[in-house]
Amino acid sequence: QVQLVESGGGLVQAGGSLRLSCAASGSIFRINAMGWYRQAPGKQRELVAQVSGKGSTIYADSVEGHFTISRDNAKNTVYLQMNSLKPEDTAVYYCYAAILMSAFDSYAMDYWGKGTLVTVSS
Repeated sequence: QVQLVESGGGLVQAGGSLRLSCAASGSIFRINAMGWYRQAPGKQRELVAQVSGKGSTIYADSVEGHFTISRDNAKNTVYLQMNSLKPEDTAVYYCYAAILMSAFDSYAMDYWGKGTLVTVSS
């Protein structure tokens, strides 16, 4: 099977920075898109950033310019560098990955981490 494990969350003051990591492990043939969603209290889960297998990125308008997503394919890991954090960035951050477990898979399946809490104090 496949597991995604996030790390790097915590408490930070407004204006500070955090770097989230998410490592995928298990039966992995290829990882297509990887990315991050977040869910704030009382709100729906929303896409934060995504990076394709070829390195193309997309960002939510609210984080464009102060969050950066990257990936290390050799380590099956995706990162989210978060700068100039604001209290409204407080949420549980979830990573996901679209993974093919073998060369015979017709399509990639989405796998999710359990989430890591980011709290930004004002």
